[in-house]
Amino acid sequence: MSSSLTGTVLADRNPLDVLKQTFGYDAFRGQQQEIIAHVLAGGDALVLMPTGGGKSLCYQVPALCKDGTALVISPLIALMQDQVMAMRQLGVRAEALNSAMTFAEQRAVERRLLAGELDLLYVAPERINAAGFLDMLDRAPIRLFAIDEAHCVSQWGHDFRPDYLEVARLHEAMPHVPRLALTATADKPTRKEIVERLDLGSGRVFVSGFDRPNIRYLIQVKNNPRRQLLSLIEGKHKGDAGIVYCLSRRRTEEIAAWLNEQGVQALPYHAGLPAEARAHNQRRFLQEEGLVVVATIAFGMGIDKPNVRFVAHLDLPKSIEAYYQETGRAGRDGLPATAWLAHGMEDIGKMQMLLARSEGNERQKRLERQKLDAMLGYIESTGCRRKILLSYFGEERAEDCGNCDNCLQPPKVFDGTEPARLVLSAIYRTGQRFGAGHVIDVLRGQDNERVMRLGHDRLQVYGMGRDRSLREWRAILRQLAAMGLVHVDMEGHGGLSLAGDVRPVLKGERRVELRELPKERAERGRVAERKRSTDEMLGDPFARAVFERLRERRLELAREQGVPPYVIFHDATLAAIAERRPTDLAELSLISGMGATKIERYGAEVIAIIEAMNEAA
Repeated sequence: MSSSLTGTVLADRNPLDVLKQTFGYDAFRGQQQEIIAHVLAGGDALVLMPTGGGKSLCYQVPALCKDGTALVISPLIALMQDQVMAMRQLGVRAEALNSAMTFAEQRAVERRLLAGELDLLYVAPERINAAGFLDMLDRAPIRLFAIDEAHCVSQWGHDFRPDYLEVARLHEAMPHVPRLALTATADKPTRKEIVERLDLGSGRVFVSGFDRPNIRYLIQVKNNPRRQLLSLIEGKHKGDAGIVYCLSRRRTEEIAAWLNEQGVQALPYHAGLPAEARAHNQRRFLQEEGLVVVATIAFGMGIDKPNVRFVAHLDLPKSIEAYYQETGRAGRDGLPATAWLAHGMEDIGKMQMLLARSEGNERQKRLERQKLDAMLGYIESTGCRRKILLSYFGEERAEDCGNCDNCLQPPKVFDGTEPARLVLSAIYRTGQRFGAGHVIDVLRGQDNERVMRLGHDRLQVYGMGRDRSLREWRAILRQLAAMGLVHVDMEGHGGLSLAGDVRPVLKGERRVELRELPKERAERGRVAERKRSTDEMLGDPFARAVFERLRERRLELAREQGVPPYVIFHDATLAAIAERRPTDLAELSLISGMGATKIERYGAEVIAIIEAMNEAA
């Protein structure tokens, strides 16, 4: 392995040279160059950058610019293994230390570290407490501490890991080593907590744009959610890799089994599965094409599969941060992707019940309630989804995005004060203990046995809502629940009660604006739109054929090497090759993602495939 690729001999290499020679990119994006310069000058920093924005380069490039090793704190063993494989494909000397390794394997890595033979070493945060670990680091040529997924240090965040609190010990032991904390998801309170807990007060905070313009945000009201999910997959994402998030372990297995019955290859993933089953399913998802994983939030952190084309939520995320991070796993390659969510009133009740049961103190519960309220506001909003997401993270956008459901088919709104007063009154007059179905039956004047037996046909509100359908009343109730005016008691079989400050609404002193129930939306136009985007990327049918042949060969190589296909080439790189069809290695080296090691390992074969297809055409 040559030193020109690994940065093992030359000190203070030029970052742009490293970027081109090792990673195959001609220029840095956004704030990458400024961040790297700051770190190379010995500065500490917190970096907030969206998934797919190139966070990893912010520590990988500095690690290769100087002699010595960058120590990377990474939360998951599977994530470490993926990162190490990807770095080795580039000719970088990378290793991991984790509990899945044998004693002999760990000692071999430690010897390489102490001998100065590593560019990058990945460890889990709990390794910091291992006997003798900090002493060993003190004897090693450590040049940088990189803390990946830094939001895990926040006790108020959605991925809190107590072991991350130990990361501050690295600075205490080696105060001269610069630190770089990185995350894709952190609102302002979480950023402040990261800085405090990691003692980064004197460092800089770099906040890149949170926008993921290639992701289309779509939100639907639940109406047979399984069928809605299947419609999404068959209509827009047939044969695509995707992630479906569910709240419960049982549901992930049920949905995965049902999708398989419908002809969609799906695998379950949750913390209750045996470790071997989890590892097997994750490995299949990473290494095979077109698989769907149905998972709880236990799946996904650090998943580096670039061509996930959709992320679907069948249950409501507990916060916008969680939603943003989970949807951010789609479209990391920059190509069109979908973030789809289906929600109903029962979701609100579930989340409120989980919040009430949480073991946090009052301050934590209050913060969780605020985060849930923000999420509810997002799903019921009538404006541009992207604007709301970016605003939550402190980023303002002037124009509507044109790539979310509300922009593509703007919802109509109406003055819903009177129907709101009517349904709130019905909840109150029926005793604040019945579910939505019964309250709506009373409003619509149904003469079923239960209404009659309870004497609710004699209430003043009985029959006063006949002019609205069952679906319309359910939509109104769902929005009132999202506004905090109606509480759904999931432990009491979904009983509804008044919540918040409903008095001004009942008195007609507060206007309530509601969105009209949308008609069933045709999906065909959107399907065509996505396919056009892919065709434009590939240029013409012959380019697509070259692309598919390159993907086939990539899969063969990945199986031979036991690595995920994207570790060898991203789809975006293969698409660029298929479109340009270079005739020699010099032309191939001009394509983004084709670094020196990739050219050396695969260049001749890529050119041979193109030549063979040109001759056969």
